[in-house]
Amino acid sequence: MMIDRSEAFALAQDASDALAPFRSEFLIPPAAAAFDPRRATSATPDSTRAVYLTGNSLGLQPRATRAAIEQELSDWSTLGVEGHLHAAHPWLPYHQELREDAAVLVGAKPHEVVVMNSLTVNLHLLMAAFYRPTAARHAIMIEDSAFPSDSHAMQSQITHHGFDPARSLIRLKPRAGEHTLRTDDILGEIERHKGSLALVLLGGVNYLTGQWFDMPAITAAGHRAGAVVGWDLAHAAGNVPLALHDINADFACWCSYKYLNSGPGAIAGAFVHERHVARQDLPQFAGWWGNDPATRFVMGPEFVPIASADRFQLSNPPIFSMTPVRVSLELFRRAGMERLRAKSLRLTAYMERLIDDLNARRGGGGGGPAVQIVTPRDPAQRGCQLSLLINATNAGERSLSDPLSPPDGAAVKAAHERIARQGVIVDFRSPNIIRAAPAPLYNTFHDVWSFVNALERSIDHAP
Repeated sequence: MMIDRSEAFALAQDASDALAPFRSEFLIPPAAAAFDPRRATSATPDSTRAVYLTGNSLGLQPRATRAAIEQELSDWSTLGVEGHLHAAHPWLPYHQELREDAAVLVGAKPHEVVVMNSLTVNLHLLMAAFYRPTAARHAIMIEDSAFPSDSHAMQSQITHHGFDPARSLIRLKPRAGEHTLRTDDILGEIERHKGSLALVLLGGVNYLTGQWFDMPAITAAGHRAGAVVGWDLAHAAGNVPLALHDINADFACWCSYKYLNSGPGAIAGAFVHERHVARQDLPQFAGWWGNDPATRFVMGPEFVPIASADRFQLSNPPIFSMTPVRVSLELFRRAGMERLRAKSLRLTAYMERLIDDLNARRGGGGGGPAVQIVTPRDPAQRGCQLSLLINATNAGERSLSDPLSPPDGAAVKAAHERIARQGVIVDFRSPNIIRAAPAPLYNTFHDVWSFVNALERSIDHAP
């Protein structure tokens, strides 16, 4: 397919973008942050800002965040304890202010979501309730390339219950020579292990490959097999449209520092389907903020869980940490996930076509294409991230028959460093993958154009 690879084309797309004004609501790091962080200052002119395509790792800071946090500090200084009821955003019900926007973002009912803790803490809290292994049914199924923290959490849960992760943790691997999982293969593995499967817990969007799994089909298959189904949405929340209630997921967790732009280590979120929230037989760890508000301040020893996802809260909300989440969710509410998804599809398709054009012009060669896109080509199977392998031959290094073999990593790492020296911030993941994620809230077509041009120059070893 022919594509206009001119800079003028990219700028014209940005000029007609209805979401373009949102970019001005974010603070974009200077280009120096990509290659010499010591030189990066807030005084850097806008004309020398970086091309930032790592919102899949840490989202940018909204301009409104600083003032929002300063408002909470001011209320603390002037109101003291009375801020719980009389702050601009009262602290006592603060988490409730985030509920509706968070629910819309993940396709849930408001009482099914709660903003609390960090992602892995929430995973543990919910697995404590929903992973109830027996001698016959004890296995957890994850993708082999799951984020390491998920693997650690699940292994420790299995061990905690007295089972052996080597036997009870089922890791889904792609077919030989492929990088992503086929839905039919996932469903087949669920069926094959249905006698021992207690929990299916995949990432909605895989962090490494960018593959968006068929969440409705997998959830339904897990339930048919008699298993509980949960989702890690760290790379899905704020990236792709979700429908947790409608697909009947049992639970889910997500972080807020990637696509949700709430800052490093930001407060995370959790979902529990409404069929579970009022269960009296659901075992869980308890804390006073999960207690029914009607009896919470009676200060008695009895725990009466709230009939909502709030029952999993342990402590009162950390206001200064929740404030950036509130700011970000307001931005998503204004932009709308439907419009963001439409722009995301266009941005990612544009990057894909530019890379295809790059490969076509370079003629491939015996070592294969210069840049291989690992992420699925089908837009319905991906979010805004493209994961890329750079052919070692084109990068000036030796080529191996297996494109995922670790020795190629040195060549890709070197290419990544050359990209950074051009003021472009993308992500390198060991051993040999570059991840680029044009986030539709603040990235532009010109960002994508700049990245692909920097990528090509990096392959040519240009400065």
